[in-house]
Amino acid sequence: MGQKLKIAGWVSVGVVAGALTTVSLQTVARGAMTPLPLEEIQQLSAVFGLVKTDYVEPVDDKKLITDAISGMVSSLDPHSQYFDKKSFKEFREGTTGRFVGVGIEITQEDGLIKIVSPIEGSPAFRAGLKTNDLITKIDETAVKGLSLSDSVKRMRGEPNTKVTLTIFRKDENRSFPVTIVREEIKTQSVKGKVMEPGYAWIRLSQFQERTVEDFVRKVEDVYKQEPNLKGLVLDLRNDPGGLLDAAVAISAAFLPENVTVVSTNGQLAESKATYKASPEFYMRRNGSDPLRRLPAALKTVPLVVLVNEGSASASEIVAGALQDHKRATIMGSQTFGKGSVQTVRPLGPDTGIKLTTARYYTPSGKSIQAKGIVPDVMIDESEEGNVFAALRMREADLDKHLGSGQGEEQKDEAREKAREEARKRLEEEAKKPAAERKLPEFGTDKDFQLTQALNKLKGRAVLVSKTQTERKEEKKEN
Repeated sequence: MGQKLKIAGWVSVGVVAGALTTVSLQTVARGAMTPLPLEEIQQLSAVFGLVKTDYVEPVDDKKLITDAISGMVSSLDPHSQYFDKKSFKEFREGTTGRFVGVGIEITQEDGLIKIVSPIEGSPAFRAGLKTNDLITKIDETAVKGLSLSDSVKRMRGEPNTKVTLTIFRKDENRSFPVTIVREEIKTQSVKGKVMEPGYAWIRLSQFQERTVEDFVRKVEDVYKQEPNLKGLVLDLRNDPGGLLDAAVAISAAFLPENVTVVSTNGQLAESKATYKASPEFYMRRNGSDPLRRLPAALKTVPLVVLVNEGSASASEIVAGALQDHKRATIMGSQTFGKGSVQTVRPLGPDTGIKLTTARYYTPSGKSIQAKGIVPDVMIDESEEGNVFAALRMREADLDKHLGSGQGEEQKDEAREKAREEARKRLEEEAKKPAAERKLPEFGTDKDFQLTQALNKLKGRAVLVSKTQTERKEEKKEN
């Protein structure tokens, strides 16, 4: 990172079993202490004493204190978290795109762990785990009651060790155990190819340390195959986000130099920052600018960005910047809405907390938090409609989520009904052979949304969604 970026911390955007994808900056511990509320501290001390003397069996002092800290932080919002020694180390390792685990992106649902997607080629992928599978037990430990970070810890371990996950698969109404051998997972965050003469597709699945370099190489490959590129589709669907400097770099690849990419705002002076499409905002120390190798034509090639409910944080930053600067047409569904900044503050040499300290804003000043990016053109998942999108969670659906600061989202009672209908459709869809299912792999010739994006680039008719609408906001009640 450039010398100007010494302010915030690692900013979490998604959880991978075996890694935490993050937006990363540097931080130092704050020296100033806030005055403590004496009466409440006395109550905390009294409870600590009662547990030590009256609980049915002895409890370790360190466990009581760390659990109290963990509860205090996690009660704030879904993204604030306490890191013990092991989880702090794992958090730092997560940004490299390499980790030891089973290889699944996860979230929490009804106290259980829900699989967002298995990472392609991972042990979980080879074991046949699927999107929307629920993990009910990790080895002999029930997941109900465990925090998301505790569940991640239990699924991680040393290479070549085994972990048994008990899976509940809704569409088959059955539970079954799956034993998986942990291994180092190397995620490939950039894919792409020339779809047809003059038109290419590049997909980013996460924003990691290697993403920018991999993106540059992929663009170079595309232009070698097709020097006269007429249009490009940047696919950010189901991209949970990642490193902030990578998001700024990808935006800068398409934008004029030095325009605003994203800004942040919070209570602290250091939380008020603006990031621009300039090397000093995305280059790592002692590194060269990888974007210098990109063909100049990339700045002006017609561009469509595909997003959906699974596009979060760093991917929303890119989509918002390209949309506000009118550099691209954003197509798909309203994004996840993860627009908050989490700063990691060390509490010692090997522990820390990840605390929400600011919100992200697009160049025009719109808050991303709990709102997301609204596409210029709403496109359904398939020709039959937005078949399963109602099943996807967004930031605004998470318990204790932070508001946008610009009004709260309206509660939509019809959404639960739509989810139930989508679950039934998914059950029927799962019974069909893979070749007949409505949602093929991204990047294939049967990818409906990609086809519509290519039609847009060619000036052809686009099948716009007849049912999708923006999730509106309402004024906060005083």
